[in-house]
Amino acid sequence: MNDLKNNLEQFDEGHPVRVYLEENILIKELFSELFNINPKDDFQKFYNIFNQICEVEKHFARKENQLFPYLEKYGWTGPSQGMWSFHDDIRALIKDARVAIESKDFDNIVTKSVNVYNSLSHLIQVEENRLLPNAMQLLKEDDWKEMYEGDKEIGWMFTNPPQRYPALEEEYIHPSQDTKKRKLSFSLEDRTHFDEGYLTMEQVNCIFKFLPIDITYVDENDKVVFYNRGDERVFPRSAGIIGREVKFCHPPKSVDQVLKILEEFKAGRKDIADFWINFKGKFIHIRYFAVRDENKTYKGVIEMSQDVTEIRALEGEKRLLDWN
Repeated sequence: MNDLKNNLEQFDEGHPVRVYLEENILIKELFSELFNINPKDDFQKFYNIFNQICEVEKHFARKENQLFPYLEKYGWTGPSQGMWSFHDDIRALIKDARVAIESKDFDNIVTKSVNVYNSLSHLIQVEENRLLPNAMQLLKEDDWKEMYEGDKEIGWMFTNPPQRYPALEEEYIHPSQDTKKRKLSFSLEDRTHFDEGYLTMEQVNCIFKFLPIDITYVDENDKVVFYNRGDERVFPRSAGIIGREVKFCHPPKSVDQVLKILEEFKAGRKDIADFWINFKGKFIHIRYFAVRDENKTYKGVIEMSQDVTEIRALEGEKRLLDWN
């Protein structure tokens, strides 16, 4: 149990624990290759391997959005706070190393890469000696089986995705890929009356899916009850977030700010909070809106995030359609 990495065969192909361990092996192999390259002699190869190592972000995101919510369900909230903070520390080290690499600061490239390696090596030890063994004790088999779709949305470090777990005997068709046309009724029996007009639930789902904005709804009890599943989300989300307390859905360093927003919204002192950040080369606008009923009773908060990079760059006017 304590030597997981040398006992991969105890897990079926594609089992989430096995995938985490295989990614840890890949991380060590990539660093071994990286440190055998002189960045002055073969900069492009060094840069390419470093970019592969940066895919560890998917490893982090799956833990934060998939594994941690299940651990919280069984009462273990420590990883959602302590290990998430450690992830953020490593993210900062990776960013620091990237700056040195992209500026070809050869005096510091290796040193900063070693800093990333040391922190990731420590994280791997914690994962394999504490996090994953405890998770195996706490989680039930059905929990591991539920993770695949959410993991798939976030992605893995590998070029080719791991085998689905559990393996299906027949081809699985995700609802978003189900294009079978169904007969629609034009009566109002299957439609809901909104303030302006009538929509089927399918139409509502499609509208949310294709909106070029990330939307997350937190109810009056601070529980995440909805997010829209677009193809190009600004921030990763997966099904594990539904029903989760919102304070566990943000990095520890920003939790106090989120709680402050909720406090002001609930007290009726504020209705809107917005921020804008540079994120992975994009300019992201983040807005929070208090949701209230007709009696002004607080019903929750909507978080909206949008990549407005191209919008900010618009100039002049465009009055004609030009698709050529």
